[in-house]
Amino acid sequence: MLSPGQLSVLHKFKGILFSTASSRELLDSLDSFDAREDDVFLVSYPKSGTHWVAEVIENIPNAKITITSPIELGDISKFDELKTYSKRRVIPTHLSYDMLPVDIKQKQCKVIYIIRNPKDTAVSLFHYYRDNPNLPYIETWAAFLELFLRGDVVYGSWFDHVLSWEEHKNDNVLIIFYEEMKKDFFKSLKKITTFLGMHVNDSEINNIAWKTSFSEMKNNTVKESHDPNHTICALTSERNLVFRKGVVGDWINYFTSKQKRVFDELFTEKMKHSELARRLKEYS
Repeated sequence: MLSPGQLSVLHKFKGILFSTASSRELLDSLDSFDAREDDVFLVSYPKSGTHWVAEVIENIPNAKITITSPIELGDISKFDELKTYSKRRVIPTHLSYDMLPVDIKQKQCKVIYIIRNPKDTAVSLFHYYRDNPNLPYIETWAAFLELFLRGDVVYGSWFDHVLSWEEHKNDNVLIIFYEEMKKDFFKSLKKITTFLGMHVNDSEINNIAWKTSFSEMKNNTVKESHDPNHTICALTSERNLVFRKGVVGDWINYFTSKQKRVFDELFTEKMKHSELARRLKEYS
């Protein structure tokens, strides 16, 4: 059952919580979306680094792309809006694989899936819930963590989301680790540009690294805080809500030893067959 606070801003669709900014009518019609063969989908669980990767792609010289607003944001007019773009579309979404429009799968469109340490993701999503008027205010970290572990948060369970995409990692999907991008930006950027068939030289990479550094992106949000045409996350168009700390390992300041143990037990159980989980452990 949704609490009164949740009811005003969230609704359930196929058992998953969504923001009311994603209309039921649109979610119900996703399979009528017409994909283009050169579409690129930028996919992640919320608070995993989608904005960062979007900014990176946007700063690639001569990329000839348009970053659209999320496919699940708005109402049924979304599909007509997406048809108006003549350039190659880069379309963000937080949808799990199962909910992705069927035409994207049939046309084998390119997908970049961003994954981040789930403990840091949980902390970041907790602050998002507290600061974002489009999400219900949760009083304490302990209360939020319980919801997160149950998958009773927007876009459902982190574990199910990651596993749904891992199962299809060979279907034209590039997996990017947030932590690896922090550690070796050049390597991650090369992976992205190679995957998209773009070329960048070293000086361009340096320029992109500077323009998309966390401090630079945070500074820019002051200038363009509310730009509905620059919405990457279906949960807000307020860019100043998006960039908080952008660090690796901040979870340690929130999790008690008991919370860490409970989280790790669930992680081990849910992700026991996951290769991505093993890779995540290297980065966290």
